[in-house]
Amino acid sequence: MTEPRQRLRAAPPSGGRRARRASSPRRRDETIARLRRLLASAAVGVTAGIAIFGVTGGSGTLFATGQAAVADDSSAVTVTAKEQDADAADAPFPDLAVTVSQTRALESQGIVVSWTGGKPSTVPSSQIGGADFLQVFQCWGDDPANPGTPDRTTCQYGLGGVPGSHRDDPRDSDASVADQDKAYTVYGDGFATPTYTSIPFRAANGRVIANVSDGKFAYTKDAEGRDVLADMNTNEFFSKYTTNMVAWAGSGGDGTGSVKFEVQTALQSQGLGCGSPVTAADGSVSGSSCWLVILPRGQADAGASFITKSGLFWDAWKHRIAVKLDFKPLGVRCPIGASERQLAGSELISRAISSWQPAVCNQAGGSVYSAITGAESDAARAANGTAPAPLALTSRPLDPSLGADALRYAPVAVTGAAISFAIDRNPRPGDDTVPEADRSRVGLPFTSLKLTPRLVAKLLTNSYLDSLPTFADRDHLSHLDGGTRVFNPRNLVSDPDFLAINDPEWKYQSLAAASLADALVPQGRSDAAYTIWQYVLSDESARRFLEGTPDDWGMTVNPWSATTDDANASKQAMILPREDFPKADPIEQAATAASGPVNLVTWRPYVNDLDAGAYNTLRGDGLTLGGWDPIATPPKYGKADRSLPGRQTVIAVTDTASAARYQIVTAELKNPAGEFVGATTDAMAAAAAAMTPDSGQAQVVSFDPASPAAAAARGAYPLTMPVYAAVNPKAMDADLRRSYAAFIRFAATDGQQPGTAIGQLPQGFLPLPDAWRDLAKVAADDIEAGRMPTSGSGPVATTPASSTTPVAGIPFPSGGVVGSAPAAAVTASGSTAATTVADPSATGAPAPARAGATTPDDPDLGALPAALPVSVAGGLASAFAVPLLGRLRRRL
Repeated sequence: MTEPRQRLRAAPPSGGRRARRASSPRRRDETIARLRRLLASAAVGVTAGIAIFGVTGGSGTLFATGQAAVADDSSAVTVTAKEQDADAADAPFPDLAVTVSQTRALESQGIVVSWTGGKPSTVPSSQIGGADFLQVFQCWGDDPANPGTPDRTTCQYGLGGVPGSHRDDPRDSDASVADQDKAYTVYGDGFATPTYTSIPFRAANGRVIANVSDGKFAYTKDAEGRDVLADMNTNEFFSKYTTNMVAWAGSGGDGTGSVKFEVQTALQSQGLGCGSPVTAADGSVSGSSCWLVILPRGQADAGASFITKSGLFWDAWKHRIAVKLDFKPLGVRCPIGASERQLAGSELISRAISSWQPAVCNQAGGSVYSAITGAESDAARAANGTAPAPLALTSRPLDPSLGADALRYAPVAVTGAAISFAIDRNPRPGDDTVPEADRSRVGLPFTSLKLTPRLVAKLLTNSYLDSLPTFADRDHLSHLDGGTRVFNPRNLVSDPDFLAINDPEWKYQSLAAASLADALVPQGRSDAAYTIWQYVLSDESARRFLEGTPDDWGMTVNPWSATTDDANASKQAMILPREDFPKADPIEQAATAASGPVNLVTWRPYVNDLDAGAYNTLRGDGLTLGGWDPIATPPKYGKADRSLPGRQTVIAVTDTASAARYQIVTAELKNPAGEFVGATTDAMAAAAAAMTPDSGQAQVVSFDPASPAAAAARGAYPLTMPVYAAVNPKAMDADLRRSYAAFIRFAATDGQQPGTAIGQLPQGFLPLPDAWRDLAKVAADDIEAGRMPTSGSGPVATTPASSTTPVAGIPFPSGGVVGSAPAAAVTASGSTAATTVADPSATGAPAPARAGATTPDDPDLGALPAALPVSVAGGLASAFAVPLLGRLRRRL
C-alpha cells in the first residue's frame, strides 16, 4: 500500500472527515461572515454602519406575501434543460424549466429560484442527500473548453458532513469515474483504499485549493511542517457557516418548487469576486458578472444506489443549467473634499439612502451625507436645538417631555415594519390522518402565514414554552386545570390560536424548535418597535391577554411581561407601547459540571438590527443555542448550525425594505378592519391614506390602529410607517440648513422613482404620494429660509400652493398649536407611566420593564463629527475590504 493511500485511509478529506486540522474555528468564520456583510453595504455606500450619499442643490407588489417574491420582473429569466443540456433526454428532469427572479443590478441580497418539470422529492438524511431534488450555487468563471458556460472549478460548492454535497468523495468503483474526472482522481486498490475524486476550487483572486493534481495527491505543509491534504469543504474561501450553497431544494407532488438563494458579492466571498469593479475602454465601470448554477439530482449517482457523491462529478455536472448574473459595481466613491453632512436616526430608510448615494455624490456641488442608524427619539432631540446637529430621520415627533417641539418635518419615505418567516413543512410521519397532498410536500417552504395582534404579543413576550431554556423551571408558563398542570403551547405553530386562522395544512405538521417559539428581535430602541407594540395594543383580545387574561384555549402571558401590577410576577406592570423589545423573564438554567448557565438572552439572543432579522430568515438561521465550548476563552456556548432548506424554522421582526432586499416571505397581519393584509404597495398606500395627525404635532401623521380611519381601511397594511427628515429651521448654520433642504428635495422628488438602478427607490418603499412630495418641498423651503410659521408654541405645517384639500389622507393644517399636549404612555389597562426600560443583564436579571425605569443613554450624537470622513471611508471601502479580511483571518 502506498503512503498516500495510507494517509487517505487514516483521515479521508471528504466531507466532515478532514485530513488536516481545522485552522478556521467556527467563531472566526462567523465573525468574518458578519464583517463581510457589513462591508458589503459599505461598498455601495454604507461603511461600518454609515450610509453615504450626496445631493445637489401606485400599485403593485413590494415583495410577496403568500408566494415567492420577485424583485425585478424586467430582469427575471427562465431557462430550460432542453435549451442548455445536450443530454437532456437522460437528465433527471428532462422538462425542467427554472425561473430566476432577478438577474441584473444585483448586490448582496436574496433572489428566488422557482421551477416546473421536476419530480416529487425525497428529503435528505444523514446517509444520503435525498432524491429528485435541485442544488443551487454560485460560480464566477467560464469554462475555457465550453465558452458561455460555467467552469465547475470556480463554483462555491461543498458542505462538509452533508451527503451528496461534498466537493470530494470516494468512488464506489473505478468504472464510475468519467474521463472528465480522471485528472482529479487518485485510484485506489479496490478494497482497503477507495478511488477518490476531488474537484479543485480556483478562486477569483487566483488562489487554488486542491488536494489532487494530475491524478496524484497534492500535499501542503501545516504550521508544524507536516504534510497535510487540503479540506475541500472548509477552507479560506468558504465553509458551512459562510457558503450560500443550497444543498437540497425539493419539488412537490406536481414537480414544482421554489427556494430562496443568497447572492454573494466579492465582499461576502473573495473566492467568487462577483461585483468587483471592471473599467471599460470608455471609462464606464461595471461589476464582474457571475453564474447561478442549478443542478438537478436524480435518485442515484453513477455506480451508486443513492445520491451520496459530489454534484461536481461529471455524471451530475453535465446536466447543469446556468444563468448569468450581472452585479452593481462595488466600491463606488464620493469625491474627497466634498462638504460632509450627517443624518441620524431611522434604519427604515437606510436602503433608500444607499441606492441614492452613488447616483448623486459625484454631481457638481454635491454634498456627502453620512447616515448613522440609532434611536429616532435621540436623533430628534439632538436636532431640536439651534446648534449644528445631524438631520433627524424619524417616524414619530419629538417626545413632548423633552421640551417644546421646534422641528420642521418633511416626509421623505413611506415604508414599514414586518414579520418574516422561513418555515419548511414536516408533516407527521406515519400518521394516516395526514392527507396525501400534504405528505407530498415534505421539506417545502410555507409561503403563507397569518398573525393577529394577540399572536404577535405571544411571540414578543416569551409566552411559548420553548422560548425559555429547556432545563429551567418553566412552571410559570402553565396553569392548573383541576389537579393537572397544563403548560402553554410549545411554539407558535402548535398554538390552537394560530391553527384556528391559518391553512388547515399547519395542523398536520410536526415542527418543534425554539426559533418557532418567539421572533428574532433587534436590540436597542426604535420607532419600529413602538409601532409594533402600538399595533398589538390596538386589539382588545391582545390587551386582555397582556393583562393576564387567558386566551380561549387557556394560554396565559409570561407573567414577567404582564401589563398589570397584579398579573406581573414583579408586581410592577410592563409599560406599553415602548421603543424596545425587552426580554424581561429572569429565568436561568443552572450551570452544571459540563456546561455553563443559560439565561433568556443566551437562549434566544437579540439580532443587531432589522436587516439582520431578514438576513437570518434568508439563511434559515434561527440563532438557536449550540453546545458548550469549554476551551473557549472564556468558556461559552456556541451557536447551532443554521438550518438548510427543507428544515428551516425562523421567525423574525424586520422591515419591508430588508424583506424585499432578501426576497423573503412575510406574514399577513390582521388589521383594525379585521382583514389579513400583507405589505404590498396597494396595502401600504391604503394605510397612508388612512393616516391621521399626531395629537401633539400636526406635521406628523401615522397609521393609528385605534383610529376610526384605520378601522375603515379594509385593505391597509397596519405596520406602514412614514419617515420624516426633521430640522430646526432656526438652527444657526445657514449652510447646513441649505444642505439639508437640498437633501429633502432630492429624496422627495428624484429619489422616489422605483427601480433597482442606482439612484432609484428600492423595493419595500411606497413612492411618496404627490401631496406628500409637495409638503416635503415646502418644508425644505422653510428650512432653507429659516422660517417656521407658528401659532402658539410650535411649528405648523403649511399647505402647498398646488393643494387645497387633503390628498391620500394627509392633512394640511392651516393653524393650531403643535406640541402642546404630551402623549403619555399607557399600560394595557389604561394607566399612564414612563415608556422606556433597560434590557436584562447578561446574568439573566429581570429587565426593569416597569414604571419609572429608563433606558441607558445612547452615545452622544455630538461625537459624530469625529467619525472617519465619509468621503474617505466610501473610497477606501472596496480597496481595503479584502486585505482587512485577510488580516482578521490570521488574527482570529
